Amino acid sequence: MKKIIYITCGVLALFIMSASAHIAYAQQVRTIQISPDITSPTEIKSQADTKSPVLTPEIQQGIERQLRQAEDAKRSQTFQQEAAPRPAAEAENGMSGFEQFIAGRGTSTISTSIGQFGYDLFTRPAGSFATPSNVPVGPDYVVGPGDEIRITVWGKIEGRWDVTVDRDGNVTLPKIGVVGVTGLTFSELKDFLHKEISRYYTGFEMNVSMGSLRSMKVYVVGNAKSPGSYEVSSLSSLVNALFVSGGPAKTGTMRDIQVKRNGATITHFDMYDFLLNGDKTRDIRLMPEDVIFVPAVGPLVGIAGNVRVPAIYELRHETRLLDLFKMAGGLTSTAYNGRVQVQRIQDHQFRTLFEGDLVDLENSPDKNFTLADGDLVKVFTVMETNNTVKIMGAVANEGEYAIVTGETRLSDVISKAGGVLYYASDEAELTRVSVTQAGPVTELLNINISLAMRGDAEHNIPLKINDYLFVRTVPEWKLYRTVSISGEVKYPGTYTIKVGERLSSLIERAGGYTKRAYLRGAVFTRNSVRDIQQKALAEMIERLERELLSTGSLQASTAVSSEEVASRQLEMEQKRKFIESLKQLKATGRMSIKLANPRLLKNTEYDIEFEDGDSLMVPMRNSVVSVIGSVMSRGSFVYSTDIDYEDYIGLAGGYTSFADEDNIYVLKVDGTARKLNSGFVGWNSSQSRWEMSSFGEEIKEIEPGDTIVVPEKLERIAWMREVKDLTQILYQIAVTAGVLIVAF
Repeated sequence: MKKIIYITCGVLALFIMSASAHIAYAQQVRTIQISPDITSPTEIKSQADTKSPVLTPEIQQGIERQLRQAEDAKRSQTFQQEAAPRPAAEAENGMSGFEQFIAGRGTSTISTSIGQFGYDLFTRPAGSFATPSNVPVGPDYVVGPGDEIRITVWGKIEGRWDVTVDRDGNVTLPKIGVVGVTGLTFSELKDFLHKEISRYYTGFEMNVSMGSLRSMKVYVVGNAKSPGSYEVSSLSSLVNALFVSGGPAKTGTMRDIQVKRNGATITHFDMYDFLLNGDKTRDIRLMPEDVIFVPAVGPLVGIAGNVRVPAIYELRHETRLLDLFKMAGGLTSTAYNGRVQVQRIQDHQFRTLFEGDLVDLENSPDKNFTLADGDLVKVFTVMETNNTVKIMGAVANEGEYAIVTGETRLSDVISKAGGVLYYASDEAELTRVSVTQAGPVTELLNINISLAMRGDAEHNIPLKINDYLFVRTVPEWKLYRTVSISGEVKYPGTYTIKVGERLSSLIERAGGYTKRAYLRGAVFTRNSVRDIQQKALAEMIERLERELLSTGSLQASTAVSSEEVASRQLEMEQKRKFIESLKQLKATGRMSIKLANPRLLKNTEYDIEFEDGDSLMVPMRNSVVSVIGSVMSRGSFVYSTDIDYEDYIGLAGGYTSFADEDNIYVLKVDGTARKLNSGFVGWNSSQSRWEMSSFGEEIKEIEPGDTIVVPEKLERIAWMREVKDLTQILYQIAVTAGVLIVAF
């Protein structure tokens, strides 16, 4: 069955032929629509007014600016960048410092892409930290205007009253009247109400709870991210209000957030106590009209590298170097304690650099110096192992192994690696790099593994640090090489092959062809061919993309009217979609072959040698010819020897007005493509002659399984005229990917 994929771009289409489905019994169609071609600014005016935003003059300067901005963004991270700190020294690729160390990616280069500690806590949605309205109030909660009180009584009297405290601090109870409750704590409220109701009723029990609570206004000022007034729950604390307001800006302190009430400062809150120790003891309950003041940020120091929480920390008091390590969670297991580096800004004029030893720092308190504003501390990774050799190739366990220089011999390391594998060659190669004053000197030593394992001193040599031993496999080693054969053979399946086995041999092993086999339609695919085709396909698409988009960017930058700008914008989008559809194409890996009786195949150029993974499919003979492209009605028709290609086109309704009648071609059932006006005489290089047949079978103009392609004149697509040799490039893409290029 023929599988066709339409990729329409105005009047351009790509029809992809499946390598394994080459007989056209029916057409299975998938359509990818792309906007139609628009060549005139006036054609786009109505769409530009309603659908397409007009480009600004800045965008008209060139679309390439977006690409430059993306590159600039990658380089914009600095010591004071807005990025949040990564709690566990997480790297750019998402791996933690320890994960990198285990993966062998440790480096002496320290990333200074760190952010100010704690500020990322406030980047989460404010609603996540809002005070819940359904939690029980505490006994010290003070009742005020706007609070809802729920009173339930039972006994000689029964009832429930939901009353709201008015602005004067009163509630109105049935038959009892107005009762003042403002200023009472919740624990006092129940006794007070019981006393008031007892003046009118006896023999009852009661329960008092709070319903919806009042909101209150507080102010967040100073160096806050979003200063202003906020309505918060009457249960809100300082921390709740900070979360609701977005917290301090990076110019604001995290160490001395103040709450002011009636002109006096009633608390100083240090967010570091909360973040580092979980201490909220100074997080007070807010009252109406409270002011939360965020002063300017204090001195900042950074610590990067192998600490638990690398970040930029704010200092509140005099802080020494070891104090900073505690704030950062201490050293990681991969930290090198023999070196710490500090960069300091000296007198607001220049940077100085000094280093120390962490061991000395801990043992000598006088060396535990006081940090200054702007210091940057770097902690490095432990040094790489320096007593290893590497063994690779045909051994049980490849990898690095520890040695004792001058004592560990080659046979010792092979034994540690589990010995050589059964398909290992006796010949191995040892690479040794020696360091001299003139530079590194590389030696290549040939080793006989058998002799080395028997203790031969010439081959069982002592190993040196960084030696690299490669144990070869026997020539052309592979346990099994397999190929598959399917379709109309007696015994289809996956067969193992020996080196040098050819096509005729496999057909004989598969029992030969069935009576229904259609040899002309055989499909042979090869992985190495597919890889070559895919690489060539990517290169051609890259060239096409570069030329199409660069031309479009230039045109967009020189557009004058808004209609022309919008037209160019849509045209660029159309080109991008077309290029993206091309990038989805996959090479088939199909090779055009000629099949015949195995006896006739032998000793001919068509009796090809197999490679591992090859696939051959022999289809069943069919009686269908397909017509696609610029015809009135694409379809498949019963094959007849009395009908030529023009008759089949007539059955498809004839040509459209845009058909390119001079370039009609046929996709032959064997995977080749031929122009119908170029004849079917071909040069046989093995016989040094022109011929019209293969193995005595005449090659006909139209055969069962063929597809007739009627292309369309591509000049009617405006942007296709922008690229030199575009038609040739598209044709090469079509051949490489096993596609047919046709316009409709």
